[in-house]
Amino acid sequence: MFGIIGIVVVFVMVFGGYVAAGGKFGIILHALPFEMTMIGGAAVGAFLIANDGAGIKQTLRDLGKVFKGPSWKPADYRDLLCLLFELIRLSRQNPVALEEHIEAPNDSEIFGRYPKVLKDHEAVDLICDTLRSMTLSYDDPLQVEEVLDKRMEAHFHHALHSSHALQTVADGLPALGIVAAVLGVIKTMAAIDQPPEVLGGLIGGALVGTFLGVFLAYGFVGPFAARVRAAVEEDSHFYKLIREVLIANLHNHPANMCIEVGRQNTPHHVRPTYGDLEEAMRNLKREAA
Repeated sequence: MFGIIGIVVVFVMVFGGYVAAGGKFGIILHALPFEMTMIGGAAVGAFLIANDGAGIKQTLRDLGKVFKGPSWKPADYRDLLCLLFELIRLSRQNPVALEEHIEAPNDSEIFGRYPKVLKDHEAVDLICDTLRSMTLSYDDPLQVEEVLDKRMEAHFHHALHSSHALQTVADGLPALGIVAAVLGVIKTMAAIDQPPEVLGGLIGGALVGTFLGVFLAYGFVGPFAARVRAAVEEDSHFYKLIREVLIANLHNHPANMCIEVGRQNTPHHVRPTYGDLEEAMRNLKREAA
């Protein structure tokens, strides 16, 4: 919602101010298709050169974050804590029974109760791999924490690819606008024998290229890159929560305490309340009884 509002505000303020100052749209509308073809086409081409197929698909997919925001909502953090509670409790009660859930999470009844978490392969793999390491006696909390930190750092770096790709395009757009403007000047010089009113229109059309490059870079693509980065950073807390809970589990804290450690390390705006989480875990206990 805020992304759409922002786009509307940018257009209204820029072009509204231009009209209020007495500007005419004639030259802009005449030059716009050609300038947009040059600048937009060159930007898309440069984007394709700089990225492979997977990076292009990821960037196009992550553009939705500009309007939808982070993937993980407050209810998802509560569900994640409930999932971890069930798995930790089972690992304490029956380690053998835990194996069928972490070896085949897609067929697991426990994971199946949390479909959104199950769809995220990174979160599921992070949980299952860490719990599996415990069954293999790789349970030194410091070593496991170091492994998790490196893994999450690599995932975070990969998730930021879209933001970096968009920012690279934003950085190049002003220069591409200058390229289009220079071509417009070349066209103008070829018509130097024309009357002033014709030359004025040609020069104005050339300057539209400079305007478009700067306008698109700082009004849209740059802010898009910043918004995607903010959403990725917000979503990274979801994976950090997994680390906090599983490391607490390696320290052999009670299951409830492990979950509370995770809850308190969750950002306040997505943190479930103690009462809501306690009620959710009580319901899980009643269902298991």
